[in-house]
Amino acid sequence: MKNIIFIAPPAAGKGTISDYLVKNYHYEHLSTGDLLRDEVASGSLLGKEIDKIISSGNFVSDELMIQLVAKELDKLRDRPFILDGFPRTIEQAQRLEEMLISLGLTNNVAIYLDIDIDTATKRALGRVVCPNCKRSYNIYNEELKPLRDNICDDCGVFLEKRSDDTEETFKMRFQKYLEKTSPIVDYYEKKNRLAKVRATDDLKTIYNNVILEAKND
Repeated sequence: MKNIIFIAPPAAGKGTISDYLVKNYHYEHLSTGDLLRDEVASGSLLGKEIDKIISSGNFVSDELMIQLVAKELDKLRDRPFILDGFPRTIEQAQRLEEMLISLGLTNNVAIYLDIDIDTATKRALGRVVCPNCKRSYNIYNEELKPLRDNICDDCGVFLEKRSDDTEETFKMRFQKYLEKTSPIVDYYEKKNRLAKVRATDDLKTIYNNVILEAKND
């Protein structure tokens, strides 16, 4: 299986798809969002600064993200991995390419999850996350609801709504995605390493399409 670089706007389903791949195909899931939120939860000065940036709908600086990802990739040399939430700028994509080559990680595919803003907004407003295992649920989607209201199926703890999942903040994040992240699609397309998957299909279809691209030579 290839290493997967997910490229998608917020609420496109990267976390849900990643959970499936981890459980069924033994992937390691590297979510930059989780790394940042863990830093925020630690209460450090850096975490407080990150919290301000994320809550305002802005992106953390390229240099900070690159440092976080480089540290984690070095631990994953021998295991297939998913990059969720990185890269988000052309500079990050170029630096990531350099990191992967230096680490000998060349069996990679960039998968673009295509979704419209209305569907993504509805997903974001219904999204709740387990603070322990980070599993994501959605109260408006029958396929993604927890078995018990507001309780994680795996951990049995109360689910939480992310502070950045308000309609105003979400739409700001989505627009910033269009401005900063969309050009990355062209970057990988020119390198002939981009696959497109429609993120508005049912989950089974999405899973099958992602797996097909991960296996495709």
